[in-house]
Amino acid sequence: MSDGLFDVSDPDPDVAAASSTLSPLAVRMRPAGLDEVVGQDHLLRPGSPLRRLAEGSGAASVILYGPPGTGKTTLASLISHATGRRFEALSALSAGVKEVRAVIDVARRAAVHGQQTVLFIDEVHRFSKTQQDALLAAVENRVVLLVAATTENPSFSVVAPLLSRSLILQLQPLAADDIRAVVQRAIADPRGLNGTVDVDPDAVELVVQLAAGDARRALTALEVAAEAGDRVTVEVIEQSLDKAAVRYDRDGDQHYDVVSAFIKSIRGSDVDAALHYLARMLTAGEDPRFIARRLMILASEDIGMADPTALPTAVAAAQTVQLIGLPEAQLTLAHATVHLATAPKSNAVTMALSAAMGDIKAGKAGLVPPHLRDGHYSGAAALGNAQGYAYPHDDPGGVVPQQYPPDELAGVDYYRPTSHGIEREIGSRLEKLRAIVRRVRR
Repeated sequence: MSDGLFDVSDPDPDVAAASSTLSPLAVRMRPAGLDEVVGQDHLLRPGSPLRRLAEGSGAASVILYGPPGTGKTTLASLISHATGRRFEALSALSAGVKEVRAVIDVARRAAVHGQQTVLFIDEVHRFSKTQQDALLAAVENRVVLLVAATTENPSFSVVAPLLSRSLILQLQPLAADDIRAVVQRAIADPRGLNGTVDVDPDAVELVVQLAAGDARRALTALEVAAEAGDRVTVEVIEQSLDKAAVRYDRDGDQHYDVVSAFIKSIRGSDVDAALHYLARMLTAGEDPRFIARRLMILASEDIGMADPTALPTAVAAAQTVQLIGLPEAQLTLAHATVHLATAPKSNAVTMALSAAMGDIKAGKAGLVPPHLRDGHYSGAAALGNAQGYAYPHDDPGGVVPQQYPPDELAGVDYYRPTSHGIEREIGSRLEKLRAIVRRVRR
């Protein structure tokens, strides 16, 4: 399950010719050296740790972190070829602790004879803590030079001891010019289409657009279209591909990035951006219940009392998702997204609760005033509990002067309404309520 542009193992020389025609285009077009690597200039500048590794002079283990199709596995293989060391590859999808320990045992025996092993682990974020821990001693003692690839932020998916023993290098999505260079090379190169297929310039641009920074996706799209005949046009590409695959991994870092952008777009009142990210999640197959949960959280956290109908709308959306499911519930989620994005915003409730909890943690949690204490038990009156409590409904206005908080918090304002939406009215009313309630005779 390679994440890069090619399989990490070298082909047998006897079958190389056959592989050149039977292998996928993305495999055939794997970079043969650093000069063919596009993008990632920030990591490959002269003297950089990654370039030193790829040129055979570096000694530090590395974790390559970045989106699919950006060259993580490509770089891992180049490192192994440049160093001339033994090369072992494991996939976290199929290898367990037993396989990890077996590779390390072989590497340890090789080290006795002065030969270090490069251990490449694809999708290292899928390794369990136990599997990752099994690598620590070998990495620390340099029995193996670890080159790991992951699409997830390693800070969340790799154990801290392994992180501290490795360089973390982040690969960026390839730019449009980078993808265009990859496509043009594949059209002309003998390893690729070898100039046997005419590809219209507009078709090249469509492939670049569909790739969304993923070189493997670009080459796959080109290959599928080229199978249809000796000329590739925009129409051929559109007919060959049902739809552009959305760059979004439900289990990976893209998942969190897109969800974060979705929430921040709603919070920022950009309804169009919010709908874009909603559509992106739905197209990628995101669980609609997850989206609904995030909408409910946002309704309280970022809108609150500025629009008291926001939370009921989000809750109704969540219930609808449960009752009818997809695809019909897509419209309900869009309804809720539009409502929340266009609603007035306020985090006054969020800040009020945070301030109150902050005082509690600081020790400001005095005794409940005696007149508010429970009086429904024998002996309560003798203790002074529930004595002198003023029942608000007995007052024509429904509000009476009375101390409610503990003594040390009397007069503290936690909730500070904004002037947005309904909170404008609440603020005016709250000022009058506090004036009455706090007019307590001592």
